[in-house]
Amino acid sequence: MLEKARERISAVNTGKIRTFKGDFREIDLPDQGYDVIMAAAVLHHLRHDQDWELTFKKIYRLTAFGGSVWITDLVSHETEPVQSLMWKRYGEYLCSVGGEDYQAKVFDYIDKEDSPRSVTYQLDLLRKVGFDHIELLHKNSCFSAFGAIKTG
Repeated sequence: MLEKARERISAVNTGKIRTFKGDFREIDLPDQGYDVIMAAAVLHHLRHDQDWELTFKKIYRLTAFGGSVWITDLVSHETEPVQSLMWKRYGEYLCSVGGEDYQAKVFDYIDKEDSPRSVTYQLDLLRKVGFDHIELLHKNSCFSAFGAIKTG
């Protein structure tokens, strides 16, 4: 996956590209060393609020002034009726792709491995750690894309 990422980025960027393998929370990276940080379908694996906050603090610390972070991920919803409806729709989609066994497999994996948070939780966390320009790009069912720019 890292090599594929390097290939795709190289096609549109002539700047320096560095890839890292390991747990983001444990890798030593330079403060304010990155103009753009992308987190694609990874943050929903964080478990506890403390993990979420420490991860977002690290993202802020690593982002250069004028830089940004962009997140696309599985999200939950704040109210149970909306969560139930979106989960039902997601389940119907999974069934259409791979049948009921596939739906059960995905939902079982999510129950075991994932702890998605709502978009508003994550946008609030971006503000809390110091980002001052927040953007919600897209939200559809159980997935969202959003980001923030570090100007201060």
